[in-house]
Amino acid sequence: MNDFSQTHYDIRLEWGVQAVEQMVAEVDCIVIIDVMSFSTCVSVATERGGFIFPYPWKDTRAQDYAAEKNAQCAQFDRRFEGPGFTLSPYSLQEMPAGTRLVLPSPNGSALTFSAKKSKADIFTACFRNLSATARVCEKYSRILVVPAGEKWPDNTLRPAIEDLAAAGGLISRLKHRRLSVEARAACAVYETMNRQELRYCGSALELQQRGFTADVELCLQEDVFHTACKLTDESFFAALPA
Repeated sequence: MNDFSQTHYDIRLEWGVQAVEQMVAEVDCIVIIDVMSFSTCVSVATERGGFIFPYPWKDTRAQDYAAEKNAQCAQFDRRFEGPGFTLSPYSLQEMPAGTRLVLPSPNGSALTFSAKKSKADIFTACFRNLSATARVCEKYSRILVVPAGEKWPDNTLRPAIEDLAAAGGLISRLKHRRLSVEARAACAVYETMNRQELRYCGSALELQQRGFTADVELCLQEDVFHTACKLTDESFFAALPA
């Protein structure tokens, strides 16, 4: 235990890979939140009966990993059309049930890959399945919520307001628990922010400028899916609340 571990609280919140590396040994459950777009992709795919294998690197290693898992590898360039799937939630909307897809991502996927070293159960959540994720997480005593954030050009963490707001949305559905100060701050962001304002956050503007407005709209829908996304046997699948 150290000054930053939030061990006196049931629900804890900390950012990025450092949170995974430093805090997972003291929790039963990790929820990784990468709204734009890894977590939303996982939600869309698993709702359709797909299996998503997270992988941190967008190179030939991802393709080799896909072959090892008897899966497809997502295309590295985000796009709506053309063969295969990409890190675009919109591109996954017609995924056939049973599809096995390796989804490389430097944020949510990389965090998940790192978290696999722990003994904690691992989930990923987004606005689309906040209530379902909260219901599944009720049974855990110590929960770490990790907003993934994005990357600056020098590869350092850029805290992303959409991830913090979604984290607060999840935590606000677990309010009867003991919340750390960090967790309560996330709740305050969620409860005071009009979610539609997130269309104008940095991550959303970047996607819209690249032509992915449809992805932004999918990412900002709330509680339209009724399943959580749990990592089991290397892949995320749809987990129904009890």
